[in-house]
Amino acid sequence: MRNNLEHGLLHAMTAFVGVVDTGSFTSAASRMSLTTPQVSRLVSDLESRLHTKLLQRTTRKLALTPAGNVYAEQCRNILEMIREAESVVNEASSAASGRLRVSCQVNFGSRYVAPQVAAFCKKFPEITLDYVTFQDVPDLVRDGIDVSIFLSHQLEDSTVVAKRLGRAFSILCAAPEYIERSDCEVNQPEDLKNHVCLRLINPSVPSKWVLHRRREQFDFVPSGSLISNNADVLLHATISGLGIGLLPGFAALDALQSGSLVPVLRGWQTTDLGVFALYPSRRCVDAKTKAWIDMLTSSITPALETDAQYLREVGYM
Repeated sequence: MRNNLEHGLLHAMTAFVGVVDTGSFTSAASRMSLTTPQVSRLVSDLESRLHTKLLQRTTRKLALTPAGNVYAEQCRNILEMIREAESVVNEASSAASGRLRVSCQVNFGSRYVAPQVAAFCKKFPEITLDYVTFQDVPDLVRDGIDVSIFLSHQLEDSTVVAKRLGRAFSILCAAPEYIERSDCEVNQPEDLKNHVCLRLINPSVPSKWVLHRRREQFDFVPSGSLISNNADVLLHATISGLGIGLLPGFAALDALQSGSLVPVLRGWQTTDLGVFALYPSRRCVDAKTKAWIDMLTSSITPALETDAQYLREVGYM
């Protein structure tokens, strides 16, 4: 009888699924705290047991065989059922503990998430919180992320669970000094063609500006002296008077309140972005993950609505 229940057939299945999900024996080995040869041997042992090839290996990439594709899906189901069974048994008695790796887009996290981190850690001292930032679409499996906050018009990955936390949008802003020295007023969206437009481009924000006001829509491909995937860079450049920026409302809010920025084309805004908490599985959410998601819901959702309400009251939207 084996003394270590982590080893055996299920251990080999876990290694195989890890290789499939990460696309690499080395990445799967790192995730399981094994060596690459050990993971390779586990997969080879599975193939010997099944008398069939599961993976086609080349020097550059791995590819599932038809049998491997079917087996990988069944392995995922089996491993998920085991995790769910253990979660159900442990849920009543287990406290939120262990390492929790979470991610968020930089600027959104700075305003809404970072201020909650210390309170969360104090409330759950048995959790080791690993907070990282990404601008690109997160790969939860590859990056070992338990929960990721991401802003998007539409989510493409149907394999993750997406809990909607609220909405965000962008508005046109400029520094008062830029408006004062400009020879061209901005009364209609078409007037933007005569101005320096600072561009924020990342997976959540397309390069083309699509502005709405009630039933009107204006599409515009801006040109300007600055492009960045980070809203803070655009914010500081806009405040300095470099040009007109289409900034996320949450990034521009403090500057609008202080008068460092003023709205341009008041009432015009972008299509809403959904703010989502992404996590790998609905069926097996452990205590620490649930605690983090509950915190996000209780803090971020009302904060987003409060900021949106302010923008509505002062006529920015």
